[in-house]
Amino acid sequence: MIPEFFDIHSHLNFPDYGDELLLIINRMEKNGVWTTVVGTDLKTSKEALVLAEKHEGIFACVGVHPVDEPQQNFDELEFEKLVAHPKVVAVGECGLDYFRIDQNDIEEKERQKNLFIKHILFAIKHDKPLMIHSRSAYDDLIDILQFYKKENSHLLGNVHFFSGNLEQAKKFIAMGFTLSFAGPITFAHDYDEVIRSVPETSILSETDSPFASPVPHRGRRNEPSFVIEVAKKIAQIRGEDEEKTRKILVNNALKLFKIH
Repeated sequence: MIPEFFDIHSHLNFPDYGDELLLIINRMEKNGVWTTVVGTDLKTSKEALVLAEKHEGIFACVGVHPVDEPQQNFDELEFEKLVAHPKVVAVGECGLDYFRIDQNDIEEKERQKNLFIKHILFAIKHDKPLMIHSRSAYDDLIDILQFYKKENSHLLGNVHFFSGNLEQAKKFIAMGFTLSFAGPITFAHDYDEVIRSVPETSILSETDSPFASPVPHRGRRNEPSFVIEVAKKIAQIRGEDEEKTRKILVNNALKLFKIH
């Protein structure tokens, strides 16, 4: 079975959904949407896998967010227990986030880089793609990935909620990485140039639920079903047929996560 849409980055493992979680998942399933539920620490990574085990159209991504849990290191032994599961399709959400820190805090930047490198080595070891988080740190992130890509050609991944410029986008794509876009593309034009310019095989759709709802759902809690609006907008920005774009976005996700 192939889904109609693929939300490659959601947080159904967050408490925002409360007792409505099953309702949200049922709505997702009725709309033919699959999603990858992304962990931000060990606890939420385990919760992502629990959801993936229960639902055919849910997959898990396991890792430690660069700033959400600054006290938590990457416990490789614990994550080894998770990554062997067939429904764990990626490592992350990992990366660099300089947006929320003092730009002169070299020690914090080094902590984040070291944490990110642990995820890279783990992903290489297990042949899983990275799910990358980056804010105000694209150039450092590109430098690190280029270094490890040289010796590990199979290192791949996706830069989630991409908000960089076209030059940065091209550098990621040159390494074989994909870029995913979320709800803000439906009301802000900052992303248009990149979405129009990059190859169709390099684009993915996401929601980052429960955050950043697309038009016409702004102001509401986001959910995977709303990825339909994101997919439509990507087609509109690129000037392409909605059905063609829908199929491409799904195929790109299946390829990235090696879902057959």
